[in-house]
Formats: sequence, C-alpha cells, structure tokens
Amino acid sequence: MKRAILLILLFFTKMSFSQTTDTGISETIIALEKAALEKWNQGDPGGYLNLSADDVTYFDPYTDHRLDGLEALKIYYEPVKGQIHVSRYEMLNPKVTATNTMAVLTFNLHSYAGDNVSKWNCTEVYRLEPNGQWKIVQTHWSFIKPLSQ
Repeated sequence: MKRAILLILLFFTKMSFSQTTDTGISETIIALEKAALEKWNQGDPGGYLNLSADDVTYFDPYTDHRLDGLEALKIYYEPVKGQIHVSRYEMLNPKVTATNTMAVLTFNLHSYAGDNVSKWNCTEVYRLEPNGQWKIVQTHWSFIKPLSQ
C-alpha cells in the first residue's frame, strides 16, 4: 500500500512540476515570438498585443514602473504604431525552459535600421491558456549594455 501511494505521489509531482524537453513547445514559442517581431519591425505592435494575456505585466528601459494589464500595454504601444522600421534582425541564443503549461523564453536581439543597431536582452514568460493558445504573461526588455549617462 505504501508503495502504491508513493508511486502515485511521484507521478503527480513529476506531472505537475517537471520541466519538459519537448522541442515542440520550444519551436512553438520561438515561432510565436518571431512572428510578433516581424510585425513589430514593420511598425505594428499588434503581434505582441495579440500574444499578450489580459493580465500581462511589462517592463522595458523606457518605463518608469511595471505596466499591468493588456489595456495599459495597448496605451503604451499606441505612439509607436508605424514608427518602427527595422530592416533585419537576429534572434540570438534563444532558449525555452518549459513545463506543460508555462514557458520562459530568453534571447538576445540585434535589430538593424540602416546603419544603426539596437542590442537587447529579452525574457518572455508564456502561459498555455485553457483554449490551447500560448499567451505572454510577463515581458522584460533591457539593453545588452546600459546607455552611458
């Protein structure tokens, strides 16, 4: 009896908290991020807005505090519509660490606009929603090297 209870506990613990090496989750998350980046690079933040959950939280170097919720993110992104024009980008070192319902994507981004290059660190936390869609619940962007003051 003790052995059966132990096996059941081990099964549920592994099912609930184990990280997965499922390359399908990694490929899906990276593809979603790249699709949003493609739109962003043409001045359309809609890719990221469509990927973001209603309860998303957001940081970047230009925010004074954390943004809470999709509505706040929509307001924040409104002034950049049509203003961003990136000719090419490189997503470097993407890594996805995931469970069955949560995934953390980290990567470096180099964005090229003419002769200018912007270099970023990014962390995105994705949650698998009940409808089967992955949604961003937390975003954090930072410069690879801080701007000098």
